[in-house]
Amino acid sequence: MQVIERAQGKVGGLPVNLAGALAYLTPLPALIFLLVEPYRRNLFVRFHALQCWLTAAVVILLGLILRVAGLVLFLIPMLGPLLVVLMGAVIGLAAVFVWLVLVVKAFQGETFKLPILGEFAERYAARL
Repeated sequence: MQVIERAQGKVGGLPVNLAGALAYLTPLPALIFLLVEPYRRNLFVRFHALQCWLTAAVVILLGLILRVAGLVLFLIPMLGPLLVVLMGAVIGLAAVFVWLVLVVKAFQGETFKLPILGEFAERYAARL
């Protein structure tokens, strides 16, 4: 995998760093960037689109785990619902923080890799 020091230039009608940042808005722009021809050939945009999809999948999985844990924790009077709300707030704030970091780093033209997801996205971005 070639390392991208700093994204430069344009892809399609957008600067590369803006396309990378737009990939994180929702999984829909990321899917478009993975399918539409001028963007899918750019390694920087492809990496950020894949990392967006993987991050969204992990956040959804954490939400499902929290939902199941909430069913069990609601059996504990008063403390259970408080723990569910607290865990939901912590997971939500962490997800927003990670999302903001990813958008800012992509906009700066940096390839910022999340610990496990970034390696996976980097590996599969090079294959596509």
